[in-house]
Amino acid sequence: MFPMPIEKWKPIPRLAYQLSLPVALMIWLLPMLTALVTSVRSNDELMAGNYWGWPQDFAMLENYREALTASPMLHYFWNSCLITVPSVIGAISLAAMAGYALSTYQFRGNTLLFATFVACNFVPQQILMIPVRDLSLSLGLFNTVTGMVLFHVAMQTGFCTLFLRNFIKQLPFEMIEAARIEGASEWTVFYRIVLPLIRPALAALAVLVFTFVWNDYFWALCLTQGDDVAPITVGVAALRGQWTTAWNLVSAGSILAALPSVLLFFVMQKQFVAGLTFGASKG
Repeated sequence: MFPMPIEKWKPIPRLAYQLSLPVALMIWLLPMLTALVTSVRSNDELMAGNYWGWPQDFAMLENYREALTASPMLHYFWNSCLITVPSVIGAISLAAMAGYALSTYQFRGNTLLFATFVACNFVPQQILMIPVRDLSLSLGLFNTVTGMVLFHVAMQTGFCTLFLRNFIKQLPFEMIEAARIEGASEWTVFYRIVLPLIRPALAALAVLVFTFVWNDYFWALCLTQGDDVAPITVGVAALRGQWTTAWNLVSAGSILAALPSVLLFFVMQKQFVAGLTFGASKG
């Protein structure tokens, strides 16, 4: 049922895999490496046409300092924190409760409700641009942190519910029944039994949702205007000049914008891997 360990592969497929993996990794990392190298080049070197060669004049401190001061980058960073952190907490909290209900309660319409959560994940977000923008304007939530948080919570809850419902479904239902027989309330069962058992899944989901919301650019353009509520992804675009683009500053801003997601992944790497493999050994 599960993939065969690499150690048990035949010699030729195993060798082909070992040789192709570094190549695929380099191709996947090439855009990030290009942005990283460009962020330490001087503007004169870029104007001279040295885009791919090794930097001759390192201007790392100058580029990153100017990227932070040429636009209100710290203000954009704070806006992203105000939007992302409540969105992650809200989406995961709602999804955990919905996933618990869908996985433990058998009621008429359970399958249909779960199918609705699944189906919403396949709706292209672009077709929702006009109705969502009009709704935010009519409710007075356009260009507000509250509007951005509510939108991301609504958009991410469906995926999170699908994710957590499948994990909770794998838990031994006998434990929940035993707790109910002992007189534990549903909230006690949820907080004291279910949540501790799915902690790895919650950590993995938190990393994914944080990355989704933090890196959002499309909806930040649709639902914000100006610098008051704009997140850091919009701030990076603001580093582009009116007539020319200083790609070294844009690259430095892009690296700064990507750092929180990268650091969060490395900090929670063990929990992330444990969450993705949760229940994989179940027979």
